[in-house]
Amino acid sequence: MPALDKSYWNARYERGETEWDMGAVSPPLREYIDQLPNKNLRVLIPGGGNSYEARYLWDNGFKDITVLDISSVLIDRLKREHQQTGIKFVVGDFFEHESEYDLIIEQTFLCALDPALRMAYARHMYDLLWEKGALVGLLFNREFDEPGPPFGGGIKVYRRMFEPYFNFKIFAPCYNSHPARQGKEVFINFRKLDQLSKKR
Repeated sequence: MPALDKSYWNARYERGETEWDMGAVSPPLREYIDQLPNKNLRVLIPGGGNSYEARYLWDNGFKDITVLDISSVLIDRLKREHQQTGIKFVVGDFFEHESEYDLIIEQTFLCALDPALRMAYARHMYDLLWEKGALVGLLFNREFDEPGPPFGGGIKVYRRMFEPYFNFKIFAPCYNSHPARQGKEVFINFRKLDQLSKKR
């Protein structure tokens, strides 16, 4: 497996190798955003890709939006494309990022990470969220034939990752996925636990 570092992702974006890109806001996330009453939420989208969700949030009245990605090639382009907005585009490693958010949106980010990092991912999501913060989004509910990324998974594996850190409000196969992903996604809506188990 190649090192999934900044150079790797810069090369992918330079070559236009973004076959995961749907070209629009993910339908389940659009529906979720549409029912959010609080436009003052501090929102993070890690591994934000082409950031359709970030622009949709901005156009619908959300003003504190941060997109984090390890690819400087991508972030530089997004800054140019969205310079008329107040969206914050940050180049950085998710695991080194420090701030506090009320909502983190997961959209194809976990599937881009080495599976060996998944427990660290779950813990860092917990650390980045403010009290009662939410982690919401989509995870693949399938495996892939080719070596990753993307990397797949299923509810059983994800449950072990997340249960030390989150309460599960919704954790179920997605009913309104993009047609290209129908039957292949899990929708998650998790709330940060008030405190971690003393067993950890």
